[in-house]
Amino acid sequence: MRTFRSGRVKPERTPDAVMSLTEHLAELRTRIIRCALSVIIGSIVILAFYDWVLEFLTSPYTQLCIGRGGDFCGLAAEGDSPRLAITDPLEGFSTRLRIATYGGLLFSIPVIMWQIWRFIVPALQAKEKKYAVPFIVSSVALFALGGLLAYLTLEKALEFLISWAGQDVANLFQVSKYVRLVSLMVFAFGVGFQFPVLLVFLQLVGILNPQQLLRSWRYAIVGIVVLAAVITPSGDPISLAALAGPMLVLYFVAAGIGLIAQRRSRAAEASAT
Repeated sequence: MRTFRSGRVKPERTPDAVMSLTEHLAELRTRIIRCALSVIIGSIVILAFYDWVLEFLTSPYTQLCIGRGGDFCGLAAEGDSPRLAITDPLEGFSTRLRIATYGGLLFSIPVIMWQIWRFIVPALQAKEKKYAVPFIVSSVALFALGGLLAYLTLEKALEFLISWAGQDVANLFQVSKYVRLVSLMVFAFGVGFQFPVLLVFLQLVGILNPQQLLRSWRYAIVGIVVLAAVITPSGDPISLAALAGPMLVLYFVAAGIGLIAQRRSRAAEASAT
């Protein structure tokens, strides 16, 4: 029991307690406010270090132009140092806000996932609660790993795209479109790396089993390549291969985790009988 300043006594809420609709809405509002505050704080931090963040985002393009020489980057290069351009007086301001928002969302993913879990935990059974934290940690880690891979392969992707533009084409990229491409690449790779988490979840709830995944590996290869081609923003083969390859590996990792979970479940049932 908890005593409030007004003198009223309110019982402690346990995970098994039944919440009313009003309590659900109040809880949801609290979680949304906390998520929004985390995004705002993250955005403010990104704004404070905006120049460093922009330099970090453009580093793959800079390294490409330095490595291939100023002529490769065309109008964007002054000597060997590439530059991005704006074509609208408001573009610089809007790009700054866009980078701050994207960065705030990125750094708030752990907080958002935690708030989602805290909201749904009262409705989970004891067995499901046991898997909640590993699922959140693995989802955040895989998203970060996918985003890192997208950033590391961006230089090669840009080299391919610029090369295929043609020799008579002078390159001059808008800063807003460049930032949008980088953001979409990071988001696409991060979402693609959630694929094994979904497969493991479907196995744990009994919709799929690891034997089905292993038997369908040929269809999985085709499906993953098609999915990677659809969600890759740049559409270049380098990014497609960089996304499809790890997704294929993670597919079999998910099947392996399913086999381990299946054997443990059978061993537990055998010991119980």
